[in-house]
Amino acid sequence: MFSLTRRVFGLGLLAAGIAASLSASAQELKQLNIGYQKTGLPVIARQQQVIEKALSDNGVAVKWVEFTAGPPLVEALNVGAIDVGWTGDAPPIFGQSAGANIVYAAALPANGDGEAIFVKPASPIQSLADLKGKRIGVGKGTSAHNLLVAALEKANIPFDQITPVYLSPADAAAAFASDQIDAWAVWDPFYAIAETRYQPRVLARSSEVLKVNTYFLANKDFAKAHPETIATTISALGVAAKWADANRDKVAAALHEVTGVPLDAQTIAANRTKFGIFPITDEIIAGQQATADRFYKLKLIPNAVRISDAVWTAPGN
Repeated sequence: MFSLTRRVFGLGLLAAGIAASLSASAQELKQLNIGYQKTGLPVIARQQQVIEKALSDNGVAVKWVEFTAGPPLVEALNVGAIDVGWTGDAPPIFGQSAGANIVYAAALPANGDGEAIFVKPASPIQSLADLKGKRIGVGKGTSAHNLLVAALEKANIPFDQITPVYLSPADAAAAFASDQIDAWAVWDPFYAIAETRYQPRVLARSSEVLKVNTYFLANKDFAKAHPETIATTISALGVAAKWADANRDKVAAALHEVTGVPLDAQTIAANRTKFGIFPITDEIIAGQQATADRFYKLKLIPNAVRISDAVWTAPGN
C-alpha cells in the first residue's frame, strides 16, 4: 500500500524538492543514473517518467541502467557507475560487509508473495525437509538467498545440509529447465515466468517466512553531494506508487512495456506486488540487522555490520 509518513516523503515535497534542488550541488548535476531490475516500483516510475519530470526543470537528465539482480547493482553503486538503485534486503548487507560505499535512502515493501522456493510438479520433493542433500539454485547475496536461509532455519534444517548452487536468474532458469538443480529460489518476474511454464510446487514464499523490506539505495558520496536530488527522486517514486495503486489494471502492461517480460508473467507479478516507499524506521533497521547477524553467524558474509551506520538522513530530518 502507498505509504509516506515523514515530511520528506510527503507528496508536497515533489514541488519542494524541485525548488530545493536549485542548490549549487544540484545545479552541477547533469545526469542521475538509476539502477533497476525487471519488476517493482522503479519500473513503474520509468514508464511514467515521474523522476524525469521532477528533475527536468533543473536540467538533470535521467539514465536507467538495468540489472538482473541486486548484487551487481550494489557493486555498481559502490564504484559510482550508478547513483541510486533498488534491491532486495540481502544485497546491501553483503555490500556493507565488503565495505561498499552505499547508504539506505528509503524502504519499500518486501517481495512477499512474489518470491519463493519451488520445484517442478513431478519432483519427489514435497516439503522443505526434503531439500536435505539437494541442489538449490539461488543468487548469492540476493533476497532469495535470505529466503532460503530463513526457510531452512524455520524448518530446522542446517544450511550445510543442502548444496546451494549460486547462479544468476538467467543461468538458474536454464539449470532448472534442464534439471541440473532440484529446486530454485528466486523473485518476480523470474518466479512468475516459471509459474507460467511449469506450474511449480511451492515450498515456501517470503511472505510466509520473513518480515523484511526492499530498499532504495544510494552511493554514499552522491547522497552527501546531492541530498535534494535524492529527496526529490524518492518523492517522485511516491507519485509512481500512488499511480500504481490507483491503476492496478494498467500496472502489468506498464511493467511489460519497459522490461519486455511476457505480459502473462508480468500480470502475475503485478497482481501480488505491493507499491509504496517510506522512511527507514528503527523497526526496519532492527529487522535488517537481524538478517545481517544471521548471515554473519553462518559465515555467509566476511564481516559483521551495523546497519544503522549506513542509513542516509534526509534533508531537514
